[in-house]
Amino acid sequence: MLKMTAKDIITEKTTQPKIKPQSSDMLFGKNFSDHMFVMEYNQDKGWNNPKIVPYGNISLSPAAMVFHYGQELFEGMKAYRTESGKLQLFRPEKNIARMNWTCDRLCIPELDPEFALEAIKETVKFDSEWIPSEPEYSLYIRPFIIATDPYIGVRASSTYLFMIILSPVGSYYPEGINPVKIYVENEYVRAVKGGLGFAKAGANYAASLKAQYKAKEIGYAQVMWLDGVERKYIDEVGTMNVFFVIDGKIITPSLDGSILPGVTRDSVIHLLKEWGYDVQERKLALAEVVEANKNGTLNEAFGTGTAAVISPIGELNNNGDKMNINNGEIGPVAKKLYDTITGIQYGRIEDKYNWIVEL
Repeated sequence: MLKMTAKDIITEKTTQPKIKPQSSDMLFGKNFSDHMFVMEYNQDKGWNNPKIVPYGNISLSPAAMVFHYGQELFEGMKAYRTESGKLQLFRPEKNIARMNWTCDRLCIPELDPEFALEAIKETVKFDSEWIPSEPEYSLYIRPFIIATDPYIGVRASSTYLFMIILSPVGSYYPEGINPVKIYVENEYVRAVKGGLGFAKAGANYAASLKAQYKAKEIGYAQVMWLDGVERKYIDEVGTMNVFFVIDGKIITPSLDGSILPGVTRDSVIHLLKEWGYDVQERKLALAEVVEANKNGTLNEAFGTGTAAVISPIGELNNNGDKMNINNGEIGPVAKKLYDTITGIQYGRIEDKYNWIVEL
């Protein structure tokens, strides 16, 4: 099969452009840009027919396998507009690599990483007017793949759609960079080693909805998941990897197959080690965090992810026992990380790590 390049992407401009939302209405995932990328897969041609077309509904058979067996995956990244007007992405190759890991786990044909990056870049450039210019706003990029075979029966599909849609966004959490309240989930299980926990698959998020709904009913922004076997070790927070600063050491759960290998997580670990912190990737029992909170050595806690970047945790609720962390305020480590990563993303700080891809 011939290797595709950006020149192979057919484009069709919309005749009915949308009215772009004001920043006050850029709620996460609510508004979508004028165009989307679509590419097909079949066993004869492989990935083929790439195009950028007006954003709109797609037509699928009611028997499409994605509806019945959940064979699908997605990614999340952002495009940023710097103060000088440059457009840039943050470590997109890491997202593409993770997408292909998920493809492998779900028996979905992998994408050519170079062409996948070109598809993302060309789609963003085509709708570049949708990248907000306001500080701390960005264009969220959602690539995803769905199984499309019209077939009832448990097997991998032989046809797929790869699509990219774009959404101008502000903060993921209403609290912004202010600390959020997290509920520790002790009843439901999200993932176990050997399952889909490391994959960016919709099944992981469907499994989390019941607990997340329960948490929001009592005023908590997200759920902290424990391991699915012993129910004693911390895995991650619903949409974020999680870090704890205990007695000056920074501890985060290790990647053992049950949690997502976050791009922001990787960036945070790189920065912390460069700054001289003792960073430990290991099993972390909830009891260790509870004890550190009691004896005053739990300095701060925060989540990391593409959507929120850095989200300080001000309170943990474990079966009704509420742990106040750092007086409910953002800690110095979280603040420095947030300022550094967003500074690189928006061009305010020099990128010494080759993390930025300019458009």
